[in-house]
Amino acid sequence: MQYPRSIQFSGYTWLVKRHTTPVGPGPNLFSDAECNVWVDARGRLHLKITRTGNRWECAEVICTRSLGYGTYRFYLESEVHDLDPKVVLGLFTWSDTRDFGYREIDIEFARFQGATGPNGYYTIRPHDPGHPQHTFMWPAGVRQSVHWFRWEPGRLYFRSVRGHRPQPSSASAIVAEWTYTGGFVPPPGDENPRMNLWLLNGEPPINGREVEVIVSRFEFQPL
Repeated sequence: MQYPRSIQFSGYTWLVKRHTTPVGPGPNLFSDAECNVWVDARGRLHLKITRTGNRWECAEVICTRSLGYGTYRFYLESEVHDLDPKVVLGLFTWSDTRDFGYREIDIEFARFQGATGPNGYYTIRPHDPGHPQHTFMWPAGVRQSVHWFRWEPGRLYFRSVRGHRPQPSSASAIVAEWTYTGGFVPPPGDENPRMNLWLLNGEPPINGREVEVIVSRFEFQPL
C-alpha cells in the first residue's frame, strides 16, 4: 500500500490510503487527494468517493497507533440511511497480518443484502468461516449519530445511537446494540482503527453520483 500523505484528526495521526491500481476492499482505486480526504476548519473529517470520467476513486484513513482493548467511538455528521446500494461506509479495526481474521471488528453501513435488506452491520472477523454478525435498520432523517464498540477480553459490545451522546438519556435514542461473547473475539495485536468509504465489487454507484460522509470526531477510551 502507498501512504504518502497523512492528516491530523481528533488528536491522532492518520495515513491516507493511495493506490492507483484496484485493491481491497472492492477492489477499488484509492486517492489521497484533498478532494477525497480532508479535515475542515471545524476539525471534521470528510471522506469522499469522486468521479473523473469513468474513473471512480475511494477514500480510506488508517490511524498510526494500535490502541488495543477499549471503547472506539465514531461520531457521524451525515445521513447514512440511504447510501447508494454500491456504497459502503466502514468504521473498523484491521491488522495487515492474517492472525485472528486480521483482527477485524466492523461497523458498516451498506446494502450487502440488496436494496431491501438491512443497512447496518456489526461484524467480527468476516474472513473466518462462520463469523458472527448482527444486522439492523438505521432510520432516515438522522444527521448526527455515534457508533461504537467496546472491546474486552472475550467480549465485544456494539451500540448505535441518534445524536452525539454515546450514553443517551433516553432509551429511544438507541437504534441498535449487540453483545458478543463467543470464540471469535480477537486478542489485540498490531491492528489500527480505520475508516473508509468504498464501492462494492468496485462498481460505480447506481445513481452515478459522488458520495461524501462527514465524521465529526473519533474517540478512544482504554480499558
